[in-house]
Amino acid sequence: MHYHIIGICGTAMASLAGMLQSRGHKVTGSDQNVYPPMSTQLEALGIEIIQGYKAQNTDLARDCTVVGNTIPRGNPELEEVLNRKLVYRSQAEIVREEFIRGRRSLVVAGTHGKTTTTSIAAWLAEVGGLNPTFLVGGVVQNFGQSFRVTDSEYFIIEGDEYDTAFFDKKPKFMSYLPEIAIVNNIEFDHADIYKDLDAIKWQFSRLMNLVPGNGRLICGTDSPVVSEVLGQMKGKLFTTIETFGLGENAKWQARGINFAGDRMRFDVYRSGEEWGSFETNLVGEFNVRNCLAVIIAADAWGISKEKMQEAFDTFKSVKRRMEVRGVERGVTVIDDFAHHPTAVDETLKALRQKYAGNRLIAVFEPRSRTSRLSVFEDRYKEAFSHADLVIIAGVYNTVEASTFGKVLNVDELVAGIAANGQSAHSLPDADAIVAHLAPEMRDGDVVAVMSNGGFGGIHEKLLEVLASDRSEAIQR
Repeated sequence: MHYHIIGICGTAMASLAGMLQSRGHKVTGSDQNVYPPMSTQLEALGIEIIQGYKAQNTDLARDCTVVGNTIPRGNPELEEVLNRKLVYRSQAEIVREEFIRGRRSLVVAGTHGKTTTTSIAAWLAEVGGLNPTFLVGGVVQNFGQSFRVTDSEYFIIEGDEYDTAFFDKKPKFMSYLPEIAIVNNIEFDHADIYKDLDAIKWQFSRLMNLVPGNGRLICGTDSPVVSEVLGQMKGKLFTTIETFGLGENAKWQARGINFAGDRMRFDVYRSGEEWGSFETNLVGEFNVRNCLAVIIAADAWGISKEKMQEAFDTFKSVKRRMEVRGVERGVTVIDDFAHHPTAVDETLKALRQKYAGNRLIAVFEPRSRTSRLSVFEDRYKEAFSHADLVIIAGVYNTVEASTFGKVLNVDELVAGIAANGQSAHSLPDADAIVAHLAPEMRDGDVVAVMSNGGFGGIHEKLLEVLASDRSEAIQR
């Protein structure tokens, strides 16, 4: 078949494109915001990308149009698809019918940590000999891509709670037929589509209810909302429930966490009895939880503890998750996808732990639909507490953001951070931020850049200015 994907450069859509191509299908697509890593992944696959959404794109003959969940009514290409009554489907529908049905599926869900946890699971299953097919919302560095298609019966996927398409407003994870579901945590997010936390809780309860009797529901009960949803579902779930966390009420617990060198060590207890000890190259308590969730799933699929540790030893993380983009003149530039205040807080806390003696500079772009709104303004003021210097960029596309609600006031946010005793600044864009930081950066600094988009190529620009004569002010 020939699939044409509208919005092909989204993380999930680009991965689907590669998966369909692996199955022998012809794939083309269109998009208007093209940036790495997905654009480079598609280029490497030789998949044609049409720049811009135009009605005439539909002149390209195809068997099915896949409509990305960010494509709204009014998009000229989508409108022409509807006018011509062409066959169209959602990404989640195609994934379910082409790749999941008939397989053993692990779905990783939760407000935070989905991509990292799914990536760990994929690599652990690989080391454990399961040869899984997988689909992840980021590039898994061990595989060099965000997807793989095999003939194995095992399938691992990141389960997104965002809505499916303009014609299907349920979360994408409702399509993924989980044998095992991981729910790491639940918080309010996606204020553009969810009215409040109760609306999100309802959707996660529906996912929990999908897990069959011969499956596993793995829930992170350090998250109060997860515990609350489980309580509300008591007596209504017909599967084995495995709870995990650092707290005493979880069935599976990580204890004795300690950080030495670049590795974290933790002991795993099951029902109060010591079960095993593990080490990981990942940093932060949130990553211990991610690893613990995967340990439970891997145990359910029969993978040995020895293979689990081998996978942890060789796991290379995910692009854009505390990824070191480069070190120039002693300054480390890090790229991270964090945009929710909890993710910002956890990322900076982990970096503070890893780089305890270094100055930590946090650079943040409000770019996701929810981060551009004022709903989390107070929480952001606390989220940056681990950084020594904070720079907040201007809100991305304020005109569009205003259609979702009240836009974040960056100046007020910066004033709130400064009121906590930190140095904080507001600058409009990547170029202004680089110009401001160029004479300020010094040997030993760690610059954590956080955005869920391209952020004007700021990482490369920082590294370039550090390597150039313009960085003469950097002190050694």
